[in-house]
Amino acid sequence: MTRRVEHLTWVAVLLLASGAGAPLAAQFPPEPPPPMALSPLRFPPFREARLRNGLELILVENRRLPVVSITLSIPTGGVNVAPTQRGLEDLVAELLTKGTTSRSADEIAAAIEGAGGSLTASAGQDFFTMTSTVLADRADLAFALMGDVLRNATFPADELELARRRFLSALQVEKSQPEAIADRYFARAVYGDHPYGGRASEGPVRAITRDDVQRWAREQLRPEGALLVIAGDLAFDQARRLADRHLAAWRGRVPERSYGTPPLPRPTEILLIHRPGSEQSNIVVGNLGLRPGGPEYYPATVANRVLGGGADARLFLILREQKGWTYGAYSSLNRPFDVGTFEATAEVRTAVTDSALTELLAQLRRIRTEPIPDSELTAAKGFLTGVFPLTIETPQQVAGQVATQKRLRLGDDYLQRYRERIQAVTAGQAQRAIRSVIRPDSAVIVVVGDGQRIYDRLAAIAPVRVIDVEGDPFDPAALAAPVGRLPLESTRLLARRDSFQVVIQGSPMGGQVTELRREGGTLTYREQTNIPIIGLRQESNVVMDGVTLDVRSVEQRGQAGGQAVETRVVVQGGRATGRAQTPDPSGQPKVVEVDTTLAAGTLEVNQLQAIVPALPLADGASFTVAVFNASDASIKPFTITVGGVEAITVPAGTFQAFRVSLAGGRLPVVLYVTEQPPRRIIRVEVIGQPIVFELVQ
Repeated sequence: MTRRVEHLTWVAVLLLASGAGAPLAAQFPPEPPPPMALSPLRFPPFREARLRNGLELILVENRRLPVVSITLSIPTGGVNVAPTQRGLEDLVAELLTKGTTSRSADEIAAAIEGAGGSLTASAGQDFFTMTSTVLADRADLAFALMGDVLRNATFPADELELARRRFLSALQVEKSQPEAIADRYFARAVYGDHPYGGRASEGPVRAITRDDVQRWAREQLRPEGALLVIAGDLAFDQARRLADRHLAAWRGRVPERSYGTPPLPRPTEILLIHRPGSEQSNIVVGNLGLRPGGPEYYPATVANRVLGGGADARLFLILREQKGWTYGAYSSLNRPFDVGTFEATAEVRTAVTDSALTELLAQLRRIRTEPIPDSELTAAKGFLTGVFPLTIETPQQVAGQVATQKRLRLGDDYLQRYRERIQAVTAGQAQRAIRSVIRPDSAVIVVVGDGQRIYDRLAAIAPVRVIDVEGDPFDPAALAAPVGRLPLESTRLLARRDSFQVVIQGSPMGGQVTELRREGGTLTYREQTNIPIIGLRQESNVVMDGVTLDVRSVEQRGQAGGQAVETRVVVQGGRATGRAQTPDPSGQPKVVEVDTTLAAGTLEVNQLQAIVPALPLADGASFTVAVFNASDASIKPFTITVGGVEAITVPAGTFQAFRVSLAGGRLPVVLYVTEQPPRRIIRVEVIGQPIVFELVQ
């Protein structure tokens, strides 16, 4: 007991001595301490040389780890690809390491992975980049492989087809991602015919040949004008010797790049990408901004950090924390080789789209007109200078930073003096710089969302132009078109049975059988789907009126992800009743008791694939219809848009087919319907998923 008291006494003495018994005001000063002076940044010096073939070499020696990182930057990319072939540069990058005259793709992969390293290639708008990171004692292998693929890549035809399928799947996925849609159309709107405005699309990617790939690589991937940055545990003489040994035979000058002139600022306009049924709106507001190397970069970077550079910036705090409109709102300054952009973005609930856009624009005007308080300025500069050392910790990061410094011609002291230049920014400099960068009265505004619900409210903010997800003009009047009965011709629906193969990422993974049959006064559509790899086995039966095609009943049963699927709904007198059980991520099936009124002309989602051939299909035709989903009792407007006729090849043959897009569900769907009667669906694409249904017979 005595020892216990002694112990407590000593604890009390220590607490009193440390000030624990002092008033709170004395313990916690009301103001934070002033920032400490910047500690010196110990950045290793560069050594430079130019090889006989014109390749510029830079070594940043770093002996802390036995690792070497190599970054090769060739000044070519999307800017040197014809607008009709965008995506060619990406295919070249993926195929470059897939085989040479002396090594197969597997042998290249085994060699670099066996050395505990990596070898990759990528293509951007301005630069084609190869990187390799290996243990220092295997640097010779990295240089050897890099030299081999640059001079002797064979671009095998089978690898091209695999890369093409992956690329096309990625483009399909983008169409289901509102943020990717917004990015694509913002670039097109803000840059116009400037090369930065171009993006890859399905048609051109399908048309790219192996000859195109080989020709572009041969003409563009050249050393004179390129930059080789080596960082890590390697002496300068050794680095130069390895580069000479493996890259000296690589010859030629990189062709000049032509950027043209970006469009002049125009009065603010809203580009609305109509995405029926979308529960949120993706907003991008921006304009052409900085060119690399300009003195306004540092103060503009500080001001942007205050505006939207993180979770403690104004856009985030106001639109999310105060208003509760979004999970996040941010702004950024993009700095490519030519003119960059300022962008402010937010993803908001559909109901508050106009309010969020109005507030976002108000904050852009505020940062231009109100001086930045010292507290915000100090916090922004502290963050930027504090986080910078974290970007140059590893040899890979150092190589990347040095490459960026050189490629964008930022000056030899850019990395060494970045922090002190940020720290020296004043409130006046920040405001003057951001005024030249942010122009809300001539901004490009892109909104991806349900046009039917947000068009009128957006039109009160600025003029609105509407397109669909494919980029085709959309008549705003069609947004207000009444949802009613589709002009269906039931006589076009003939009894038949079709078999499809299910293709996932280019490989057959399952099957589907559809059947349409007439019995008395009804038309029954039956669909059986089996995709073992994802655990899906399901049968659907939809009974329709044989003349009006109004749904009478829906039945589904099967398994999905180990959970039972069972739906039984009957429609009588304009009312749908029944019960639906569907899988749920929690592991417990979701059960819905269905009891809802259906307006005349409402379709059930499972019958869409059956009745589309009964529409009067013509290029440019568009239809809006209310669609009932029996599995969750929801009713949403769907838009059916008909594109032009194109040749589509499936296992059953090659057909001229309309491209029919269905939007309004969780994911858009594209149906290819034969032009000639009897019309039948030959291909189904689920946008946003690498899955395709192809007619076999």
